[in-house]
Amino acid sequence: MRDLQGLDTSLLKELKLCCAKETNFLPRESGLKLMESLTEGHNGVSAKSRDTRVEDLWSLTSFFGYSTQTFVQSVNLLDRFLTIMKVQPKHLPCIGVCCLHIAAKMVEEENNISPTHELIRISQSKFTVSDLGRMEKIISEKLSVEPKAVTALTFLHLYYRAFTILYLREEMPSIVRLEAQLKACLCRLVFSKAKPSVLALALIAHEIETLKSMTMSKTVQQFQRHLKISDSLLLHWKELVARCMAAYCSSECVKPDHRKLVWIVSRRTAQSLQANHFRVPILPTIPEGNWDEIESDSYEDISSGEESPCGSPGSDGEGSFFPTSFLKCRK
Repeated sequence: MRDLQGLDTSLLKELKLCCAKETNFLPRESGLKLMESLTEGHNGVSAKSRDTRVEDLWSLTSFFGYSTQTFVQSVNLLDRFLTIMKVQPKHLPCIGVCCLHIAAKMVEEENNISPTHELIRISQSKFTVSDLGRMEKIISEKLSVEPKAVTALTFLHLYYRAFTILYLREEMPSIVRLEAQLKACLCRLVFSKAKPSVLALALIAHEIETLKSMTMSKTVQQFQRHLKISDSLLLHWKELVARCMAAYCSSECVKPDHRKLVWIVSRRTAQSLQANHFRVPILPTIPEGNWDEIESDSYEDISSGEESPCGSPGSDGEGSFFPTSFLKCRK
């Protein structure tokens, strides 16, 4: 068994400091219970509506190439806002996209942040840029929007650093895998009730259990004692994590990061797209031989004909089908 004394004291102090701050970034428990009690059709945001919105945020995060931290931060903002404000379901799309945009501005590099009009268009939302700006102001005023908010991802990275120091040459679960599991858990409202330090340790403990490593399990117990996490509390959340992972890994589950974008277009646009499908131009054969022998009119022939439907603008005619930031990262 590796002792925590082998770790850098600054890492243990950072863990303690984050534990002291984590309650400042927790959603209000009474608000979470209210969402759980609501059903579809009531004048309020139900747990199901919230979970669907978080899955959409995960899809948008993957589409725009945002980091896991951006996604986790946006979910934290969304949950905290929904638990202190009375929100009508029709405003939920605007709130969700706004939380993602706020998180992206805090976490991502400036040149990687999607413009608001492209974010609205890709999310297929009906609100405007000015609506998003007003909502951003409301959320910022109601919440303590801090770039270094303490979340489950914060603890997950701290625990992972500790385990890689203690078990440098032993098999460790991938941090990418652990982050994916955390994102899957955050798509369920129940996990917003857990303290970030406990949820992150439950994820690590669940993964170590599958590896059947007794030494690593002993280290988990040491972290429990260091952070004063009871056995029953850790076991409760570890069981919920295992249940969530079983559902997430099933063939019936449609992963949010693998979900295809479905575009809703008008009947006229659909008819136009169907007509263009049958008018794909046939390009002339490129003549063989030296390029020097090819006459200039051959170049004109190659570029002649109608434009490919792949290069046509989106249904709203405001530009390319994909956002410019996405096209740049694909090159």
